[in-house]
Amino acid sequence: MSRKRRNFSSSFKAKVAIESIKERDTLTELSKKFDLHPNQISNWKKEFLEQSSSVFESKKKDELESAVDVDKLYAKIGRLEIENDFIKKNLKKLGAL
Repeated sequence: MSRKRRNFSSSFKAKVAIESIKERDTLTELSKKFDLHPNQISNWKKEFLEQSSSVFESKKKDELESAVDVDKLYAKIGRLEIENDFIKKNLKKLGAL
């Protein structure tokens, strides 16, 4: 019977890649420890190193985008409060409230 294809979480892949980068153990030892093929560990290590710079870039973009969104939301809240106050005053003058 064929073996079912395994899916690994990103945290597991990162853990294996970091262990590989540390170079405390050989690829053969790591492959036995994590029950993986050495080529798979090498591929994850390569991918991890190639994409490691994007971790810091995306963080800055997210912080800037969230700061802009917060400012827009506060501005909208201010406008809505002014509109509500205006409507309440006019309804009181008309005797509807």
